[in-house]
Amino acid sequence: MTSNTDGSGYFLYHSIGMYPGKSEAMAAALTDYAQTWGTPDDSQWPQVLGGRQRFIDLWCQLIGAEAGTVTSAENVTTALLSLIGGLPEDHLRGRSLLVAGDCFPSLHFLLAGLAPRLGFTLHTVPLREGESWVRDEDMIAAWDDTVGLALLTFVTSTASHRCDLETLVAHGRKMGSLVGVDVTQGIGLLPYRVDAPAVDFTVSTSLKWLGGTSGAGILHVARPLLEQCRPELRGWFSQENPFSWDLDAFTFASDARRFDHGTPSALACLGSVPALEWNAAQDGAAMLAHNRALSRRILDAAPELGLTPVSPDDDARRGGSVMLRLPEGPEPASVVSSLREVGLYTDCRGRTLRLSPGSVTTEDGVNRLLGALAQLRAPA
Repeated sequence: MTSNTDGSGYFLYHSIGMYPGKSEAMAAALTDYAQTWGTPDDSQWPQVLGGRQRFIDLWCQLIGAEAGTVTSAENVTTALLSLIGGLPEDHLRGRSLLVAGDCFPSLHFLLAGLAPRLGFTLHTVPLREGESWVRDEDMIAAWDDTVGLALLTFVTSTASHRCDLETLVAHGRKMGSLVGVDVTQGIGLLPYRVDAPAVDFTVSTSLKWLGGTSGAGILHVARPLLEQCRPELRGWFSQENPFSWDLDAFTFASDARRFDHGTPSALACLGSVPALEWNAAQDGAAMLAHNRALSRRILDAAPELGLTPVSPDDDARRGGSVMLRLPEGPEPASVVSSLREVGLYTDCRGRTLRLSPGSVTTEDGVNRLLGALAQLRAPA
């Protein structure tokens, strides 16, 4: 009997990533925080803020960002709010903001609420009828010179579609638009650099393939845009010197710290440092090859199981997840529950079963998954 917690049947990297020894590494980091924070001396802030800076430095290394252009955020939504709220007014007022209909819903909710106040039109490019992701060519067709900003989704959470960043960013430059990318569903597995192609900003969390904690998001802003931004969400940590108490002499920090505001929430950053360090020490090509091999097994077996892939078949256009549409019959919740009972961890969005094999997932885990799905197949 395979242990339910050995990781071999873990397919939830689109939700919470895992890595060998994660529990012990996180426990050590958080225990160190507790010991520091609970010691009655004056060492807390230097140590904790130093740990947060370590988190930021690891992110700079991961995405090829210049020092001073990345800061932490609670999540992608707050990161995007900080960015949007800091833009010069002429970037958006009277213009449109372009997103795909399969972007992360939280970001769409935010933008829809900001549009009336900031005076931009939210243009959402729809999915074609019967399709699972917004086509790159449809984004380009909707992207004219009225677009002040386009927010691209590196990899979608509902189909694992990987957009063609090179083509989309090149088109955006021709249109004179700002271009931002939400890399949440791909970073840590797929290579990504903020300068290849060069984008104006990037938002992400440290969850998913990186295996970090919730609450440990990031915002990267390229230097030319950063220097123009005056974030409305600001506070004492937005200053060059946070300890300046002159109420009439507020000045923004010269780097990404201007997107900080009140006292930083550092605990999530500290809890995610072990995950970022583990990821940085790995052979990225080998991790991706492992994912591709297991994903191909699932994709090739899907038709015989009566499951319809809703993810791209082409590795170059797919993230690390494989999404399969369940046939009519068993309720999605019951499928997930039945798999859980035999140590296979997945989830569903509607009738779409989401499967993301990562570093702790094994070939045996995939074989067990396929066997379990065969048993659950509804009668023809």
